[in-house]
Amino acid sequence: MPLMGNLSRKNYYQVAFGGIKPALGAYLGARGVNSFFSNNDFGLMCYQAQLPGASLATYESSNYHGINEKFAHRRVYTPLNLSFYCDNQYKGLKFLEHWMEYCISGSEGTPLGYASKNYAVRMQYPDDPTTGYKSESTQIYKFEKNVERTRMMEYSFIGLFPSNLSSTSVQYEEGGELLDITCSFTYDRYIAGNISSFDAALNKANNLISNLSNQINLLR
Repeated sequence: MPLMGNLSRKNYYQVAFGGIKPALGAYLGARGVNSFFSNNDFGLMCYQAQLPGASLATYESSNYHGINEKFAHRRVYTPLNLSFYCDNQYKGLKFLEHWMEYCISGSEGTPLGYASKNYAVRMQYPDDPTTGYKSESTQIYKFEKNVERTRMMEYSFIGLFPSNLSSTSVQYEEGGELLDITCSFTYDRYIAGNISSFDAALNKANNLISNLSNQINLLR
């Protein structure tokens, strides 16, 4: 019972977008997507998410006769796929569409309009502290029903941005189903565990425990 009676449930989680650069926030705001929706509401509308996956890229060496030995040389991160309900003002759809549009909006200041036949695109610099398009603090929180008594699992995504917005199906039907959006996000890496400065001061960042140094000394 202590083990099998305390299994985790899939349906308790939350997605939170953060770290949106000022220029990107202004770009979205001009298109009707305010910062409160970007940082709070949109994450709550995520009805299906994935905890991130990763694998190790390996190199195979045959330096020894009859033995092939593999070594890890890089960590490979899989894309993050999220599905959202769409509100009746289409802020969620606008959030993703215009975030991706912003990534290639480096020529926005030219006299050519978006609908011009000769419109050209130029990529924004991804990591500029003011105009970059990568989010540096998007999180997925996995918790249980009694969140106050259960330790939370936090995943933080560094350098995240939408890379593939799936086609959204609409159709005539009686009653009408809820409109949903699915998007794939690319990121540089993720961190499993809290990363705040407060957790670091308590020696609990990245799932550390406060007496870790004592345990290491015991092993020695």
